[in-house]
Amino acid sequence: MTSQRATPLPVHAFTLIEVLLALAVSAIVLAAISGVFYSALRLRERTSALLDESVPAQHALGLLRRDLRGVLPPGGFLVGDFKSGALNTGAAQGFGLQFYTTTGVISDDAPWGDIQEVTYLLRDPADRTHALGKDLVRTVTRNLLPTTAINSDEQWLMGDILSLEFACYDGLDWRDAWDTSAGNTNLPTAVRVRLQLAADNEADTRNRQPLEMIVPLVAQSRTNQTATTGGSGG
Repeated sequence: MTSQRATPLPVHAFTLIEVLLALAVSAIVLAAISGVFYSALRLRERTSALLDESVPAQHALGLLRRDLRGVLPPGGFLVGDFKSGALNTGAAQGFGLQFYTTTGVISDDAPWGDIQEVTYLLRDPADRTHALGKDLVRTVTRNLLPTTAINSDEQWLMGDILSLEFACYDGLDWRDAWDTSAGNTNLPTAVRVRLQLAADNEADTRNRQPLEMIVPLVAQSRTNQTATTGGSGG
């Protein structure tokens, strides 16, 4: 009886070239995944920064819109003039917007009505080393019949503002200045607010579009008109 030897099975192995090709393909895939992941992280950080930056601006514009919707025409003991442009009063100096509105909150702690005087204007920041622009400040005066000095509350709204523009619409054109104490006997039809934010460099500032808002003013004061009628009797 003769013995038969088992035929050895063939051994399959990777060659050096195949291993190198596999490593190269793996490196390319890992590099592509790393690039996509890094881009996603940068996009997330950029989106978060834009959202954090837009929150103060949306809050400031929303507060300004609410005040303008409650604006009161000049006249009476508790309502003064509407001014846009250069301001030089006891509570504000600079370029801004000053008017009377019905957005004051009535509470048990504050013995005032809902009518208040508000002023919006830009001021130099307290920390000039880290600021990119100026600060938007809202000044509120609740006591409209003071017996002593006027007491105003100042509220910081946002910083890093390059420019703030107010324009008033008279029904035909937009005007940069409006003052009911000096010729403009009534409120404008609408107010346009244009806010330009500052960026880290000049190129980003030029490419950034300004924030713009138009608020119609529905309150108008009545004017006394004398009708003259004439006729001939027979």
